[in-house]
Amino acid sequence: MDLSRRNFLGLMGVGVTGTILASCLKKAYSVSTEASSLIVSKFGALKPDPKGILDLPAGLQYKILSVAGETMDDGLLVPNHHDGMGAFAGENGTTILVRNHELSPIQIPNNLAAEIPQYDPLCPGCTTTLIIDRDRNLQQHYLSLAGTNRNCSGGVTTWNSWISCEEEIATPYAPPGYSLEEVLPYWGKVSKKHGYNFEVPVKGKIAQPKPLKAMGRFRHEAIAIDPKTGYIYQTEDRNNSCFYRFRPQEAGNLSAGGILEAMVIKEMPTVDTGLNFPLNEAQSIDWVKIEDVDPEHDSLRYEAQAKGGAIFRRGEGMCYADGEFYFTCTNGGQAGVGQIFRYNPTQETVELFLESPGIETLDYPDNLTLAPFGDLIVCEDGRGEQRLIGVTPEGESYQFARNALNNSEFAGVCFAPDGKTMFVNIYSPGMTLAIYGL
Repeated sequence: MDLSRRNFLGLMGVGVTGTILASCLKKAYSVSTEASSLIVSKFGALKPDPKGILDLPAGLQYKILSVAGETMDDGLLVPNHHDGMGAFAGENGTTILVRNHELSPIQIPNNLAAEIPQYDPLCPGCTTTLIIDRDRNLQQHYLSLAGTNRNCSGGVTTWNSWISCEEEIATPYAPPGYSLEEVLPYWGKVSKKHGYNFEVPVKGKIAQPKPLKAMGRFRHEAIAIDPKTGYIYQTEDRNNSCFYRFRPQEAGNLSAGGILEAMVIKEMPTVDTGLNFPLNEAQSIDWVKIEDVDPEHDSLRYEAQAKGGAIFRRGEGMCYADGEFYFTCTNGGQAGVGQIFRYNPTQETVELFLESPGIETLDYPDNLTLAPFGDLIVCEDGRGEQRLIGVTPEGESYQFARNALNNSEFAGVCFAPDGKTMFVNIYSPGMTLAIYGL
C-alpha cells in the first residue's frame, strides 16, 4: 500500500491512544521465517541526508534537539549514551521527554556534586528531562535522576511518571560463588547493589532515587503497564532471560511493594523460545511467584526457570497496544537476529508473531513502539548499519530511517502525545531527534 506524504500527515494526526484493533495487529505480525525482504512502498526509498545524520523518505524531515556535551539549564552537561525514552504531555502543547543514559563507572566516573540526590555517588547512570515546544524547539533540559548504573530502557506509567531500568547487577562486594571475571570490573567502583528500577516524576527537577526492590533485582530492560489491571510487565536482557509480571500492592505506589511473577508456558515448561518455537500459535501461559526478589547473586531468573519459567533470548523493548503487549528478543530465532512476541493478558496467551529470517528484514530488534498509523516501529541494535524498521498491518517490513552518521544503535523511539512527531535517539555520540512531515 503506497502512502503519500499528505496521507502520512493525516495518519500522524491520529492520537496515540487511538490504536488499531488487536485482530489487525495479529494479521500484521503473523510473519513466517520465509518472509519477503524489505519493501520500499510504504513511505518510499530512503534519501541520502546531505548533512550525513539521518536518511529518511522524501517528504519527511528531522530536527536535532539535544546532543551529548551541551550545557543544560541546570549547568550540567548532557550525558552520553542516549537510550530508552518516554514522551508525556506538558503544559501549553509542550512535550516532556524523559531520557535514559546508559553509563557505568567502568566507562566514566561520576563527577556530580555531593549535594545532588544520588542513589550511588560512584555511578554515572542517570536520566535527563527535555521540554519541547509546539514547534519542536528545546525549551529546557536538566538532570532528573542520578547515581544509577546503566539505565537502559524503561517505560511510562499510567500515573504520569517514567520507570528507568538498570541493566546491571553490580555489587560493592563479591558474594560467594561469583567468578573473578564477574567481580573485577566493578570492584571498588560501586557502593551499593544494583539491578533495580527507579521512578522519575515527569514534573519537577531531580528525583529522590529510591530502588524499587520488590520489582526484582536483575538485568532490567523495559517495562509496560496494563491500564486495566495496573500490572507491570518486565523484560530482562540476558541470553537466558525470563518475562516477568509485577502486581503492585497499591495502584500508583510502587514503593508499597507487590508480588513478582514469571511467565510459564503451560505445555512447555522451561522452554527455550529462541529456537524452533512455533510461529503464530497462541500458547496458554501461567505465572509462578518469585520468592527471592532481591537476591545476592544474579539468580532471579534461575528461580523462575526452576519453576518452569519460559526462556527468552535477550528480552528487550516492549510496548502496550490495545490490550496486548509486544516485546522483542534481540537474538532469538533460527537466524539468531531477532523475534517479536505478542502477549495477550485477557486470554493469557503468548505468541511468536515475527521471526526475522535475516539481517535484511530485521537485525537485532531492541526498543519498539506502536505508531499512531498502526505499524510497529522498531529500533535496530545490529552489527552493521542501523535502521528504524516498520512492520505494516499487511505483514511487510520497510525501512523508515537509517543512521547515516555511524553504526550506533537507535533507541528510545516514542511519539508525542498528539501523534505528530516521532522522537528517537542515536545512542552514541548521544543525540535526540524529532522526525516529522513537511
